[in-house]
Amino acid sequence: MHKFGLIGKDIDYSFSKTYFTQKFDNLNIDATYENYDIDNILKLKSVLIREKNLKGLNVTIPYKQSVIEFLDQLDQTAKAVGAVNTIKIVQNKLYGYNTDVFGFMSALFPLLEKHHQKALVLGSGGASKAICYALKSFDIDYKIVSRQPVNNQIHYNDINKNTMNAHYLIINCTPLGTYPNIDESPDIPYAYLNQKHFLFDLVYNPKVSTFLAQGNNQGAKICNGYDMLRFQAEKSWEIWNA
Repeated sequence: MHKFGLIGKDIDYSFSKTYFTQKFDNLNIDATYENYDIDNILKLKSVLIREKNLKGLNVTIPYKQSVIEFLDQLDQTAKAVGAVNTIKIVQNKLYGYNTDVFGFMSALFPLLEKHHQKALVLGSGGASKAICYALKSFDIDYKIVSRQPVNNQIHYNDINKNTMNAHYLIINCTPLGTYPNIDESPDIPYAYLNQKHFLFDLVYNPKVSTFLAQGNNQGAKICNGYDMLRFQAEKSWEIWNA
């Protein structure tokens, strides 16, 4: 029996375990998918030693960047993004991929309108890096918003009415609002949102996060992260079986 799993921290809420377990049951695939909840990326080594027949892993917050040092090779997209969310294991060699880019592009592209020319990307972690890479491929200008801005990034306190009116696409790449902390949301001036805005949240649980609910209240278009996760999961499965 082949084994697959998810590496992350505090991942009881994980989409991946439920998704792949149902997939294996529905298709009568002789495989299992487990959560490997570790409080330090160094513990990845013990997981690899302990788990036999491990063929692939997904990687989530907060290890999408720090996991890279443990990998033998990165594919072109993962190297360009600087973040990995999928690992293929072949004869004890670890190959890193990024399927977040594919998942985001597949979920977002059908929903874009002509006026979605500029984006605010909330958060600067591994997920944010994948989203920025995808936005570049769409020729969408973006500004990264961070609590600790560097280079050309801005702080949440820098967002004003003019900033909001100049960026009609707003993407939450932070975990704020994820179950069980569903009352949390990124600190942006929601009162300046209107029907031209499109809020995309990588959070999928709850279906309508506080971030999305506040956008909806202002007439903005909203979308959660479920389809993105579904697309990236299927891309991971394709990689593991290639």
